[in-house]
Amino acid sequence: MALSSMTGFARSHGTSGPYSFEWELKSVNAKGLDFRMRLPPGWDEVEPVARKRATEVLSRGTVYANLTVKRTGIVSSVRINEEILASILSVASDLSKKISAAPPSVDGLLAVKGVIEVAEPESDEAEIQAAKVAVAATFEQALHSLVDMRKREGTSLKQILVQRIDEIERLAGRAEAAPGRKPEAIRARLAEQIATLLEASDRFDSERLNQEALMMATRADIREELDRIASHVMQARELLGKGGAIGRRLDFLAQEFNREVNTCCSKSNDLELTNTGLEMKNVVEQFREQVQNLE
Repeated sequence: MALSSMTGFARSHGTSGPYSFEWELKSVNAKGLDFRMRLPPGWDEVEPVARKRATEVLSRGTVYANLTVKRTGIVSSVRINEEILASILSVASDLSKKISAAPPSVDGLLAVKGVIEVAEPESDEAEIQAAKVAVAATFEQALHSLVDMRKREGTSLKQILVQRIDEIERLAGRAEAAPGRKPEAIRARLAEQIATLLEASDRFDSERLNQEALMMATRADIREELDRIASHVMQARELLGKGGAIGRRLDFLAQEFNREVNTCCSKSNDLELTNTGLEMKNVVEQFREQVQNLE
């Protein structure tokens, strides 16, 4: 199953009778699925159908759906509001008796708000219902286009994530082979430090110091962390191979990767191993950032 990104954009157009319409869909990252619609007045019947289809094919992301509708080929009628016009003329007549002024012109009267009323013909119910069916079908087209774009983005993301996983595995192998992580190397460094202390003073218990050194060497070993990193690498590859809505599971693995790498860095007392851990931490962060885009 293909991977899908949570980001995408799609647009579709349609006509039905005197109506022309356009859907615009845009999706961005989100923890869950949040479907938001903006519809023209009188078209609310479309929402349940569109929302149901979106929840059937999408599992994550904030999706913005915007519908615009235009009614074309309609001849509007113009009429004069006789009541308002009569009121204006009455006021003008009264004023003319009080002040000297030219009588109102026709264009001046028509410019007064409310004198002219533009009315569109009443909508045909059958045309409206047919248009709503067509709008739902056009939404389906836009939704399929959005899903296709998200899958194309998901394919690109998969390639990037595989590269990051390969890099994490390579760096873990370098850490595995680092001479400084071997128990004998750790013990040798501790023994050298202890010898320096014993030379400086004879009040140290050499046997106790040796025991402490052995315990420190054991705690400094990162064998367990490297094993868990290898396990996470295997799980990540399995998930990427299966595909589907795996964003949340990969995000959890990214957190686990980060935890193990941090522990490796905190245990390390070798410069080469520390630098390898820091490189791995940077790659894990890149992996995590890309995972945030997956459905």
